[in-house]
Amino acid sequence: MFCLRGAALVLCAVVLGPMSALAAEPVGKAVEIRTAVNGARGAIAVRDPVYKNERISTSKSGLGQFVFDDGTKLAVGWGSSVVIDKFVYDDKKSVKKLTIMAAKGTFRWISGKSGHSAYEIVTPAGTIGVRGTAFDFFVGPDGTTAVVLLSGAADFCGPGGCRQLTQRCDCVVAKPGRRATEPTRVSRTTLKALGNAQALPFLSGGQRLSGAIGWVGGGCGLRAVQFEGTTRTVPARPTPVEEKPREEKPPPKEDPGPQPQNPGDPGPRPENPGDPGPQNDNPGDPGPQNGGGGDQPNGEQGAQQDQAPSQE
Repeated sequence: MFCLRGAALVLCAVVLGPMSALAAEPVGKAVEIRTAVNGARGAIAVRDPVYKNERISTSKSGLGQFVFDDGTKLAVGWGSSVVIDKFVYDDKKSVKKLTIMAAKGTFRWISGKSGHSAYEIVTPAGTIGVRGTAFDFFVGPDGTTAVVLLSGAADFCGPGGCRQLTQRCDCVVAKPGRRATEPTRVSRTTLKALGNAQALPFLSGGQRLSGAIGWVGGGCGLRAVQFEGTTRTVPARPTPVEEKPREEKPPPKEDPGPQPQNPGDPGPRPENPGDPGPQNDNPGDPGPQNGGGGDQPNGEQGAQQDQAPSQE
């Protein structure tokens, strides 16, 4: 089939464009989509296929997680752009070659079941070689690239040779045309060197991944990073509060009951303290006396005589 020049050429492009797109080879599918993630055919939804040679891009808050046919997992964070450049099967239906080209953004990679030499990730500053690996990597607007190893091993090769990452949380940083730094543990200093506190959001917690691809992170000590110049803050883990021993309080004192308002007041006193009370009109009068002048009446005396025993 051929196309004529001029106006007919435009019609040919319109007709053949969708046909060529439909003929593209699917190499994986989307398993998680947040906010806006776009491909060659527009917005990508969960379970949509992704294709060889397709460019995947995310919005400033977008996140896409993809699984390729050999089990390789790729997370594409916010503000990113990546192309699935090569995807070649071998006779065993595993991948003979899987190459992606990362133009900018932040990513997480977990190798699938294919041979280590099958994988290759190309960045503006160099190439990441994979050896049974999980790692995060960042590509800045100027091409500056950082790679943080999470498991396995990886190589970063650029001008001046290769750097090997063999320890968890090892990190190398490279600028286009320059040799990568020596591997050192990733830290806040790494983010300052990149000039972007949001460069590694899967490690710092700025973006959270789901499923198996989210389990390999571990943070590498970046969980408490605050994103300067933005309103996005990574919540720090609460500091455990040390419980102090409870102080024993003394038992409450017994209530003695209501007390007089003036403790020194002995109570009401008579108006005249010297008055001893009513007295007899005749203080010398001893009161009525018996007629016998102190002797008992005859009757009582006789009774006592009768009761007294006789003395012989």
